[in-house]
Amino acid sequence: MRSLMLRRLSSHLLTCTRGPCPGPVWMSCGIHAQLTTIAKYSNNSTPSYTMIYRLPHIKLLRAVSRLKLLQTGITVVILPPVYYLYLQGDLSLFFVCYSTGIAGFAGLMLYTASHFFRRVVGMMYLDPSQTTLKVSHLTFWGKRSDLFLPVSDVMTIADTGDATTETILRLKTYSGPETLYFSTYYGRIVDPEGFEKQQAGAVDSLKFP
Repeated sequence: MRSLMLRRLSSHLLTCTRGPCPGPVWMSCGIHAQLTTIAKYSNNSTPSYTMIYRLPHIKLLRAVSRLKLLQTGITVVILPPVYYLYLQGDLSLFFVCYSTGIAGFAGLMLYTASHFFRRVVGMMYLDPSQTTLKVSHLTFWGKRSDLFLPVSDVMTIADTGDATTETILRLKTYSGPETLYFSTYYGRIVDPEGFEKQQAGAVDSLKFP
C-alpha cells in the first residue's frame, strides 16, 4: 500500500514538472509534503549506518530517567508550600525536616541515576566505509544523543583491560577520558561480523597509523 502511494505521488509530481499541474498550486505543495513525509518515515532512522549492537533495556532506562525527573520536580514544587505553612504555624518542624530530606534524597537519586544512565550505550552503528562508529546514549533529560567516533580512536576490549566474559564492558577512546558502558550479556550484537571489524579496525589503525 505504501509503495503504491509513493508511485502515484511520484507520477503526479513528474506530470507537474513536464506540463501544467492539474490542480491548484497549494494542492501540488500538499502532495509534495505528503511524499516527503512518507519517504521520511519509510526509511530507517539511520539509513547510511548499519546497526551492530543494541540494548533492548534502553527504553526502560529512558522511562526510569524521565520518571525520576518528574518525581524530583513534584518534590521541589511541594517544598515552598510546606515552608509557608510551617512559618504560619500549621506544620511541625519534624514534617518540614522530613519533606526536605525526601526532596534532597530524590535529587541525589536523580543525579546518581542520570550519571549512570547517560553512560549506558543503547545502540552502536557502523558507516558503510566502516571508519566511523555511531554511538547512541541517553542525555540528562532522557533523550537520545548520538556520538560519532572514528573507529581508529576507539579502544578495543583488550586495550580497556576488560575481559570478554565480564557482564559490563567499557567503551573508551584514545583521545578522551570519557567512558561509556555496554554489555554483551544484557545487550545483543546484531551484526557480529561488523562488531568484530570495528574492534579489529581500531587495532589495525594503531599498528599501521
